[in-house]
Amino acid sequence: MSQPPDPLNSSLPVYYPHMPRDPIPTWCFALVVVRRGDRFLLVHERKHGQLWYLPAGRVEFGESFMAAARRETLEEAGIPIRLTGVIRVEHSPFERGARMRVVFLAEPADDAPPKTVADDESLGAEWVSLAELERYPLRGEEVRDLFEYVASGGPVSPLSILQHEGMPYARE
Repeated sequence: MSQPPDPLNSSLPVYYPHMPRDPIPTWCFALVVVRRGDRFLLVHERKHGQLWYLPAGRVEFGESFMAAARRETLEEAGIPIRLTGVIRVEHSPFERGARMRVVFLAEPADDAPPKTVADDESLGAEWVSLAELERYPLRGEEVRDLFEYVASGGPVSPLSILQHEGMPYARE
């Protein structure tokens, strides 16, 4: 029976003889709040009822949360970004696995406009202010909550809070 690829090293099979139990299936997602002045980036989703949401998506095998955040924002909105912090790390266990989400704060890396031509990733993207959000059918109140949190100066952790396993601990 063939083993699935090891997410830490895709050239090796998953085999952890020292582990007393099987690994827990965990789905990992990166979400990005991209802010430019008083405006935030919204993505018009192709899926999920064609509602509006944050740039977001699954972390692929061999990809870091930060790389996934940059990739998803570019694919869905056409905007290259510079990650500036971590708003929150979420871990939601359920009966047969778990979901992890890292919510990033970012800024545009240049003046590229959001994409306006639909493709397989999204129907387009727009910069919106908090006051304009009511005109958009959002996938959930989480979008408004996050934008208000950032706009009000909610605490944001440094990117260094996310490290590869085995990295040295920073000393101040």
